Amino acid sequence: MPRSMGLDVGDKTIGVAISDLFGWTAQGLETIQRIGIKKDLQRLEVIIKEHDINKIVVGLPKNMNGTIGPQGEKVLEFNERLKGRFKDVEIVLWDERLTTVAAERSLIEADVSRKKRKEVIDKMAAVYILQGYLDSASR
Repeated sequence: MPRSMGLDVGDKTIGVAISDLFGWTAQGLETIQRIGIKKDLQRLEVIIKEHDINKIVVGLPKNMNGTIGPQGEKVLEFNERLKGRFKDVEIVLWDERLTTVAAERSLIEADVSRKKRKEVIDKMAAVYILQGYLDSASR
């Protein structure tokens, strides 16, 4: 069964989450250390093939007033590269305001050390992005 993938795209890393087979829940998969756009897309291609991904939900960071800042512009650029590379995969932009904050809060509440939080925060943010999308799609 095809799955969805959520991405939290940053300058240094890309957090990756995938849905379960039913499209109900999101699970963190990995954090890709960014080396360059070609390598980033190659790694995503491996994940897409391995997990039969048919939809990518890309977190779009917006300012609190809804405008798109410098990081949002970078994500839009990355999104265009995704569309160019993965023509058979539906790509959706998802407003990700506060997902990293929510991920950080839940890790702090779970008493995860600062060092460990740094390692998993992007993957957790990707889970929040994808789960938000899955929840809205099921309504």
